[in-house]
Amino acid sequence: MEENRLIIGLPSGSLADPARGGNLIDLLRNAGFPTTGYDRGGPSEFAITPFFLGWDGRPQEFGAQLGLREIDVAIAGDDWIQERLLELKYEYKQKVKLQKVLSLKRGKVRIVAIINPARNFKSCEAWLDKLFQRNALVTVASEMPYMALDWMQKKIVKLGFEKTHGQFSVQKFKTPPRIKNGIVIYETWGKTEAKIKNGSCQIGFEITQSGSAIMNYGLQIAETVMESETGVYLNPLLKKDVAKYNLARMFLLNLYGAIFAENKVMITFNTKREAVDAMIDYLMKNKLFANEPTLNHGVNFTEFSIQLDTQSTKLPLARVRYELARLGATGIETIPLESSIPGLDAIEF
Repeated sequence: MEENRLIIGLPSGSLADPARGGNLIDLLRNAGFPTTGYDRGGPSEFAITPFFLGWDGRPQEFGAQLGLREIDVAIAGDDWIQERLLELKYEYKQKVKLQKVLSLKRGKVRIVAIINPARNFKSCEAWLDKLFQRNALVTVASEMPYMALDWMQKKIVKLGFEKTHGQFSVQKFKTPPRIKNGIVIYETWGKTEAKIKNGSCQIGFEITQSGSAIMNYGLQIAETVMESETGVYLNPLLKKDVAKYNLARMFLLNLYGAIFAENKVMITFNTKREAVDAMIDYLMKNKLFANEPTLNHGVNFTEFSIQLDTQSTKLPLARVRYELARLGATGIETIPLESSIPGLDAIEF
């Protein structure tokens, strides 16, 4: 490991792509950590914060790297972190503990179990019960084989099929089954829907946002297994390294500030001294300040500054500016925010 440098796993793919909703490049810049090279696929560097070392990789790999402490923190989806932890559990008999320390409020997906439409489908467990009774060997296709395995194992125990279906094998699609009875999980590289539609496997595990591709294939979502989003993860052992721990807190606090500022603006305006009390009453009634309003008193005017959520439907930005003007506000300025940090306790871990 690098000494006195925080090694940060930076995910390639959709999270870094501004056209696909992740746009980590802008988020990192707004947090005060502009990158070079990240927009071109790497190598990524933090030009003005050399105490950070960017490690370009796939989020599918970061869980294992955090466990080995090859990297210190990583940006990844909950689903891929969970997948790697389950792989370490089932294949290597290792229990690794990682901690999610910040949600990035993006990358939301669902992990769902999909099947060909079943008549008289009452519940996923009722359907599985019949499947286990009819088939000594059940096959599953998934890009996340260990998450699929963990889900299947829990269903087997709950339905009482441990003796007949307790064995399992995780293998590449579609290699010959290593077992005759139990669960074969085929690891795939996508297009899971086609494998279920064409009867190659009986159950599929798919990552979806809207479910439109699943519906296009005429398939049925049997159960939502997990809801996932992108976050920042670390190995709790990092806390034992004081220097890296403080670098991690710096990284997280500034990231939090950039996320917290999204869809927020700062409004500044002037008010005549005789109208200040009425203005404070309006701001208090609408909860437009925290502990107390921010005021800058002049000779004849007082300058106010407030923060507002531009996505609020209860108190739209346009209405607030109009109401302020009605109360005598002048020089109403709206300033976009790149960062807003409530305090250090926002990221305590």
